[in-house]
Formats: sequence, structure tokens, C-alpha cells
Amino acid sequence: MSHIDRIDPDSLEHELQDTVVAINRVTKVVKGGKNLGFNALVVVGDRHGHAGYGLGKAKEVPLAIRKAVQVARKDLREFPMMGTTIPHHVIGKFGAGRVLLKPASPGTGVIAGAAIRAVVELAGYQDILTKCLGSHNPHNMLKATFDALGQLRDGEMIAKMRGLNPDSVEPYQSYSDING
Repeated sequence: MSHIDRIDPDSLEHELQDTVVAINRVTKVVKGGKNLGFNALVVVGDRHGHAGYGLGKAKEVPLAIRKAVQVARKDLREFPMMGTTIPHHVIGKFGAGRVLLKPASPGTGVIAGAAIRAVVELAGYQDILTKCLGSHNPHNMLKATFDALGQLRDGEMIAKMRGLNPDSVEPYQSYSDING
């Protein structure tokens, strides 16, 4: 799973932004009839390598969103960036959902569906290719995307894990850098 520790939202130098990914209306059948409620799935991020998600439940939509934002702020994580893209391709899994994330050359933009787009944009990636494999449920897609981002490693992380000097590890080269 993810190797990344949680981050205190107050320690970030950039302001957090949030995006509502999904709002569901749910009912609970009780003796007197049905109790109506809502849940909201929210992503927060600073567009500089930090993002988190949260699920809030309440009787009214605004309260559910507010609760989800509070949970998401507690779930902030830091992800490695290689300029405006990710260091390498990766597949994240959660339940029946799988997400493929691939680095893209500068100027490509964010090629992603709704739930994945919210995460990668708020994390700060500007050039990335994504593909949703399996379930298209927003909850599964969101969690699979966070699983994929949690698997990312940059050169410094790899050097540290191997006990090497970070300068001795060759930087990632994209296909376009090698072939001109």
C-alpha cells in the first residue's frame, strides 16, 4: 500500500483547495418510514504535491461536504513530482477498480476521468495520462488513484531505500529525452 505519512494541513505553505467528487442520497428504512441522508466524497489539495480525500455523511448536503473536507484535511499526503508529471508509470488498485497513471511530456495536460482528474489536478500534476480499468465507481477510482500515487518513488527515495548517495542515482529520463 502507501508508504506516505500523513501531513499536518497547517504546516503547508500553500492554501488548500477542495473539489466535490460525488454526492450520494441514501435512505435508511426504519419502523416509521424512511430516513433520508447524504454522503459526500471530497478531495483536497494544494496543487504542489499534497492531496487527501474524505467521506462525510449527514442529513443535509452542505453539512456532509463540510464533514468530508475536515476528514480530507486530516488525510493529507505528499506525492513525488517530476516537474509537472509523475516519475514513472504505476497501476493502483482498490476493490474492483484499477487506475493506470503514466507520465506525459510537457504540454500534454491532464487526460483523466472525473474522479481521477480531481485527485491529480489538486495534487499538482499538470501533464499526466490516466486510464480507468475495471470498476468506474467514483469511490473505487479515488482510492485506487491514491494507491497508485502512494506507490510513486523518485530518485532520492530509491537512493535512501538502497542506502546510496542520492547523487549516485541517475535521474529519470523520459522517452523523448533519450530519442531527441
